[in-house]
Amino acid sequence: MKIIIVKDSQQGGKAAFNIFAAALKKGARVFGLATGSTPLTTYQELVNSDLDFAQAISINLDEYVGLKADDPRSYHAYMQKKLFNFKKFKHSFLPQGDAADEQVEIERYNQVLTAHPIDLQLLGIGQNGHIGFNEPGSSFAEKTRKVALTNSTIEANSRFFENAAEVPRFAYSMGIGSILQAKQILLEAFGTNKAVAVAKMIQGPVTTACPASALQEHPNVTVILDQAAAANLKN
Repeated sequence: MKIIIVKDSQQGGKAAFNIFAAALKKGARVFGLATGSTPLTTYQELVNSDLDFAQAISINLDEYVGLKADDPRSYHAYMQKKLFNFKKFKHSFLPQGDAADEQVEIERYNQVLTAHPIDLQLLGIGQNGHIGFNEPGSSFAEKTRKVALTNSTIEANSRFFENAAEVPRFAYSMGIGSILQAKQILLEAFGTNKAVAVAKMIQGPVTTACPASALQEHPNVTVILDQAAAANLKN
């Protein structure tokens, strides 16, 4: 696991951009993408660049169950606003939050991942150590599935809604098993509220109590941290 410590999220976005640019130059064509506040500086760096994703495919980690793609609170809408309106991909895959048949949608997404192995997967980390929406206790072998969100995740994501009561209670998410299939993984974490989870991910035991600790078993992981998120690391 390679650790890069930067001053702040702005520098973090620049460091992540360099990893995207290098991957694209080396022939990467399938990019796993994340949402939330963490990757915003990375997406802004991509938007401001001349990188061409016209022949690339994007596959998103997750989507809230019950939200239509055109709902402004959906991850479809987030990706359009933050990246896709400015950088065109050959095809972009996201889970369909309002799918009529949940099991059919889960199988569809697993087929997408099988057909398009991810070259570079972008991740954030939750305060409880989740990656994607794989909450503590999630099996490291899981593929795409419907997950129940914990109260801490609902509370953390309530800033994107009017209040916590409006946050969906379920989401479709790539499983940890799917994430670990990516050839290269890039995780970003910024802020003091991520310091405990980051320390457990990097220096704690590999355990389902901290889903992100599964990344210790992947051969090609880069972690970009600001000084606050790195505060609990030893040495």
